[in-house]
Amino acid sequence: MVSGNSNQVFILWTFLLLAMGASLGHGHKGTRVGFYSTTCPQAEYIISSTVQRHFNCDHTVAAGLLRMHFHDCFMRGCDASVLIDGPNTQKKAVANLGLRGYEVIDDAKTQLEAACPGVVSCADILALAARDSVVLVNGSSWVVPTGRRDGRVSLVSDADNLPAFTDSIDVQKQKFSALGLNTQDLVALVGGHTIGTSACQSFQYRMYNFTKVGNGAVDPSINPTFLPQLRALCPQNGDGSKRVALDTHSPIKFDTSYFRNMRIGQGILESDQMLWNDASTNAIVQHLLLGLNFKMEFGNSMIKMSNIGVKTSNAGEIRQVCSKIN
Repeated sequence: MVSGNSNQVFILWTFLLLAMGASLGHGHKGTRVGFYSTTCPQAEYIISSTVQRHFNCDHTVAAGLLRMHFHDCFMRGCDASVLIDGPNTQKKAVANLGLRGYEVIDDAKTQLEAACPGVVSCADILALAARDSVVLVNGSSWVVPTGRRDGRVSLVSDADNLPAFTDSIDVQKQKFSALGLNTQDLVALVGGHTIGTSACQSFQYRMYNFTKVGNGAVDPSINPTFLPQLRALCPQNGDGSKRVALDTHSPIKFDTSYFRNMRIGQGILESDQMLWNDASTNAIVQHLLLGLNFKMEFGNSMIKMSNIGVKTSNAGEIRQVCSKIN
């Protein structure tokens, strides 16, 4: 009986992926699935094998690549502007200092330039690498329309658009809505924290100095039985840059454990725990706890997000080196 049910689920999921691919064969503003099928047919294989190789050496790179794609899309659209080096670029913004995985993108770009010079954009590499990373940590795949071009502008101030760990639910909704993403997308995409990490300095205040209640107070939304574990990970006068898994139960597995943590008051970031405590998002969190629904909804929302502000046709450029404007 279990085997039969598993087969039925697999068949259903395969059907859904095929249907999704058919409906999204043409992406947004000129992108489409299989954009490089004739100009660089090995492009997606080169990217996926590169991600796999780096993942084999360091499993945490998967979360890094996913987060980098998210940050890129939220700042100036999905145009790889987050990859550009320079004194006043997005890389220098405080919110982006913890981004990692640049070496994976550079590695893939070097190989693609050797195979198909001037064809594959850094923006597409980043979008595909994010998808491939999720697959490697037990997530589901989704179709990625390609054909993005790379942006020529990158400013520190672009990071003002990024959601912050202290943002209220209303502010989070506003930031997502401004980019065409709804509340369902908000909850599903933040669910990517199931494989992410955060610096202690982003949540220490909840344990030692939660000023919304009073100086020296503890955030009352933290489960009291979880507090000793959190304090052990991030002592009051400890290293604020130390990174801690946002999902303390299965940090390198793409699953619903992150949502279950919120249900029992074990969300790490204040903005994450708010998703359970706010009536407007609680119902969505409970829906995504069904597991299969989460993976499917995450993929759908990633497709929407990866089409934010894309540049196609004559806009932007195809960078020869991802960290430099041509």
